[in-house]
Amino acid sequence: MAGTDVLDIGDSTFKKEVLESDVPVLVDFTAAWCAPCRAIAPALAELASRYKGQVKVAKLDVDANQDTSQEFGIRSLPTLLMFKGGKVVEQIVGAVPKTRLEGVITKTLSGQA
Repeated sequence: MAGTDVLDIGDSTFKKEVLESDVPVLVDFTAAWCAPCRAIAPALAELASRYKGQVKVAKLDVDANQDTSQEFGIRSLPTLLMFKGGKVVEQIVGAVPKTRLEGVITKTLSGQA
């Protein structure tokens, strides 16, 4: 997703970019070999652009960043976790439509998550 507003994060940047973020962060736990992960990538890129400044959208490669993946119990891909104030407020497992992803973002921004 190079060239988009989606942040590429890892074990070493997770705390700063996600847990200490001033805005909510939607993290896509992904892998290069995961076809469903690639299928939702365009929707995530579009949402990252649409909500830039209000929400961060990030991706974390589970193969290269096993510590963070294990810490959050990631077992299936894609798994998306919405963080707000350093805590998980929503979880989505599997490839879902863009409308579902956007619903999580709007719910979080409205304070319902």
